[in-house]
Amino acid sequence: MRADELSGEVAFETDRLLVRRWTADDLGKLLLVYGDADTVRWVGDGQPMSEAQGLQWLKVTANNYRTRGYGMFAVMLRGSRSVIGFCGLVHPGGQAEAEIKYAFAKEHWGMGFATEVVVALLAFAAGTHRLREVIATVAPENLASQRVLAKAGMLQGTTRTEEDGSLTAVYSWRPRSTDEA
Repeated sequence: MRADELSGEVAFETDRLLVRRWTADDLGKLLLVYGDADTVRWVGDGQPMSEAQGLQWLKVTANNYRTRGYGMFAVMLRGSRSVIGFCGLVHPGGQAEAEIKYAFAKEHWGMGFATEVVVALLAFAAGTHRLREVIATVAPENLASQRVLAKAGMLQGTTRTEEDGSLTAVYSWRPRSTDEA
């Protein structure tokens, strides 16, 4: 991994948040957020992230920046510039559609940051990267994330059955065409 691949360059901003590319220094905060059992309850297999997994994710993200121009990002509070969480657009398993991912440190839950960042992430996807569809997947029991996605303008679509028999609700979003404006 080259040093410039994880540059910390600002991707987009909101009124309260600054969203930037990852740096190698983000590993510690990444492990704090994704290493917390409550935070990852609905993420992947629900198991906290190991350091080896965090290092691998930094490499994957650097490759995504290089090949797609986007990936995961660090979310910072404007005034303190401290990292409070992560968000991004990914293509798990090589899927065609970009998929929204986000997680915040527990002390920042319930403050509207997730909705704020998802709204801005969708605008970034459409405006900067000209993506015509973005999806999000969520466990049917994860009502908080479902509310975030709905408030951000995503529509619930199908529910799919995963290989392990669990269900996943799929939300989608398409930018409004200029004809609809």
